[in-house]
Amino acid sequence: MTFEEFQQSTLKSAPPSDLESLLLALWEDARDNWDRAHEIAQEVSNWKGSWVHAYLHRKEGDIGNASYWYSRAGKARPHLSLEEEWEELVRALLAE
Repeated sequence: MTFEEFQQSTLKSAPPSDLESLLLALWEDARDNWDRAHEIAQEVSNWKGSWVHAYLHRKEGDIGNASYWYSRAGKARPHLSLEEEWEELVRALLAE
């Protein structure tokens, strides 16, 4: 799936059936389902899950919590817009 296809899928009422969990979390986030996105992200206990978790807390405005999760992901808090970070995350996960 390309980034553009993923982005278009967020306009539909249901996610693609073959999305891995972190992409599903970002799909839910794009549909303003922050709570569901957070539930999914916190279930993934690797650096990628920590990165998505960090992004979600940054979006929520909880910078202290976001900083903790960026640290767990081995990343510095970005100076990107939330939209740019969302795209970076999606592209990174799709590239795997």
